[in-house]
Amino acid sequence: MSQKKATYIIIGAGLSGLTAAYALHKQGETDILILESRDRVGGRILTKNKIDLGATWFQNYHENIFALLDDLKLEKFHQYSEGKSVLVYSSMAPAHYFENDPSYPSAYRISGGSSALIEKLAAVQKDRIHTNTTVSEIATAENYVTITTNTGEYIADKVIITIPPRIATQIQFSPKLPETLIKIMSNTHTWMSNAIKVGLTFETPFWKAKKFSGTLIGQVGCVTELYDHCDAEEKKYALMGFVNEALRDATAKERKSQILDYLQKYLGNEILNHLSYEEKDWSQDSNTSCAAIKSIYMSPRYGNPAFQAFYGNGKLLFSGAETSPIHGGYMDGAVYSGFNVVKKILS
Repeated sequence: MSQKKATYIIIGAGLSGLTAAYALHKQGETDILILESRDRVGGRILTKNKIDLGATWFQNYHENIFALLDDLKLEKFHQYSEGKSVLVYSSMAPAHYFENDPSYPSAYRISGGSSALIEKLAAVQKDRIHTNTTVSEIATAENYVTITTNTGEYIADKVIITIPPRIATQIQFSPKLPETLIKIMSNTHTWMSNAIKVGLTFETPFWKAKKFSGTLIGQVGCVTELYDHCDAEEKKYALMGFVNEALRDATAKERKSQILDYLQKYLGNEILNHLSYEEKDWSQDSNTSCAAIKSIYMSPRYGNPAFQAFYGNGKLLFSGAETSPIHGGYMDGAVYSGFNVVKKILS
């Protein structure tokens, strides 16, 4: 088994982990390793065939992600919302059409997809990211931390844990973490863990030609939310949204058929002429979800103060969208948390 050492080891190469590494790098700290269980970077940011199947939007008041995008010289653009939107509120009644208030600021998306941010952050780290590396044990001694993984042992001075708290409970800690913290970790809902997302690409944005916004809100039926997902340059045309979780138990073929039938009914036959169809059920992703999955329709509470403390002889710190006291559960919270954990670790 190979043993590897670094001053700072970050567990998780999602947005918070990569932001923490970037923040360390900006402070001149380059002795960093990032351990990632998946075969890719990005965590719950996943752009496939131009479709954001994970984190997608951010708002005017999300200042941390604004600042990071500026720093990395990445562009943002407004979510398209002009034209008629569809509200399906009853399977027995016709759809209701509404228009968004143009004076109300729409959400933003990242040009090139959310993964453009991940690619920029990961490029700074180059060969410091070890994928397909799953942490099973973290043991803290007086002067160092030993991390046991499926690919060997790692030694660090300080460790930043950025994976979802509920997933982090699967790691064996020695000495054990406080029982109160373990309980908080177990009860912290993992953002995206129950979501099913769907995306379709098209030759043309047919909905715009029909004066539709591409927005569909389904209070009943197969799709709960759908939005225009064309790229910033208006060269790739797509729709993307969330699938009703009741379809989770259907086969992939059945689910696709029901989704297409539903969208065809409310947006038109052009739905059937899609170039590609993508879906991602995050509940089936073992790095995001676990057996204790339960759907949450209210905004869950994030940023428990317990996540702000040092553990393991002052050598372990937590970071991530769920641990952030500011905009928890959003990309902005993950970015804030990444910068904040580095402030704490260097102070």
